[in-house]
Amino acid sequence: MPRRIQNPFLPTDSAEDPRNKVWGKADPGEAVTVTLGGQTHSTTAAADGSWHVFLDPVQEYGGPHTLTVKGKNTVAFDDVLIGEVWVCAGQSNMQWSLDQVNDSDLEKVAAKFPNIRLVSVPQVGTQEPQWNFNGKWQVCSPETVSGFSAVGYLFGKQLHHTLGVPVGLINNAWGGSAAEAWVKREKLAANEKLKPLHDRWVKMEEGLAAAAAEFETKLADWKAAAEKAKAEGQPAPNQPINPDGQMRGNARPGNIHSGVLTPSIGYGIKGAIWYQGESNAGRAYQYRELFPFMIKSWREEWGLGEFPFYWVQLADFGGEKAAPAESNWAELREAQTMTMTVLPNTGEAVIIDIGEGKDIHPKNKQDVARRLARWALAETYKVPGITARSPLYKSMEKQGSKIVLSFDHATGGWRPFDVAELIGFTIAGADRKFVVAKAVVLGDGRIEVWSETVGDPVAVRYAWADNPVCNMYSAAGLPLTPFRTDDLPGMTSEAN
Repeated sequence: MPRRIQNPFLPTDSAEDPRNKVWGKADPGEAVTVTLGGQTHSTTAAADGSWHVFLDPVQEYGGPHTLTVKGKNTVAFDDVLIGEVWVCAGQSNMQWSLDQVNDSDLEKVAAKFPNIRLVSVPQVGTQEPQWNFNGKWQVCSPETVSGFSAVGYLFGKQLHHTLGVPVGLINNAWGGSAAEAWVKREKLAANEKLKPLHDRWVKMEEGLAAAAAEFETKLADWKAAAEKAKAEGQPAPNQPINPDGQMRGNARPGNIHSGVLTPSIGYGIKGAIWYQGESNAGRAYQYRELFPFMIKSWREEWGLGEFPFYWVQLADFGGEKAAPAESNWAELREAQTMTMTVLPNTGEAVIIDIGEGKDIHPKNKQDVARRLARWALAETYKVPGITARSPLYKSMEKQGSKIVLSFDHATGGWRPFDVAELIGFTIAGADRKFVVAKAVVLGDGRIEVWSETVGDPVAVRYAWADNPVCNMYSAAGLPLTPFRTDDLPGMTSEAN
């Protein structure tokens, strides 16, 4: 599904490359011609058989079109649409299927959208870059959407309804995956700040290789013992477990990049949505470097400029705690938020209000998708009247025994949820011991925070917990982004 850059919601002088790459394999030196509509492009396969051409942008959305590739043989792809294509990546909360969400029966029975197209990439963990994968585009229907990414589909559906154009969704999420697995291995090794992560894996791999060699001997012995037991009418012994799983898994640096992402790199996408971070929460400070590094690497490799990249901040999860405490999930959320300040054309969907303490996979994926779609519609497609940004801490001012906070993006003012009281703030003095604080909204929209037990405050935090109790929204209905005003070393500051 090639994309067309120009659309009614974007200026026609976009700096992005509007061409769409088509590639494949042929015999070395074989002449290849690609035709779509009235355009034809020719090339010659390289010594390794690889070839590619770039299609010019098609000036109208829709179709169907036929894409024809002709060499020594001819392959025709019918029912090709021109539309907006988004990559849907991350770990299990992005992989979570429509079958598993709230009101899945209602969502599926209504999923009759022939102009939404879906493709899922199999989970292949390898260090060897793959140029293809076993999958194909499917027309969105109640049958095809059931096992597809719920967040991806619901995001795409909102875009389709709003823009009125075909939407293609590439689902390559892998449950439990670590961010380092989505990065090119050699790039990780070349980054001074991330090299300790790479080197730690090198040591692990040496141990795993030795264990794998030992496993082969154990397996041969087991096969002999199993045959002997069978001949004697005895039950076979337990088969040894292969320790090689981590080598092919979703945490080894480069594995997902080579096995899942590489086959799509270069495809004509509009942008990417991302839902991941749970697997990196124990190394949240490292994520401050790793996450923007990953995004920048993808953009460089895709060759489409600084394409939009929007992600979901970690939801609330785990047990609620009566007293303030340190939290690696809060630190990971902070690292996600910080990424918006270092990379352009990025955005964060805050969902601190819709998680489930008992389940790391909240079933309310509808609101998750809508908050991501707000970013795409407001920032990428410039649709008027759409609010995307959650309120964001800006600065603090100490006024005697109180701290006054200023914010950006508190669109239309504040709306505390459920009760009038402002819930979720904590405050600390020079001893850095945080206590639950009181807070009020001032007439100018700033928020004043204090506690009778802290006479000389130095710092404030909001929603700083794995599963915080908090209730602040903008009048536009978007939750206040969790934050802290201090920069004390966190519980993950030394983790590599």
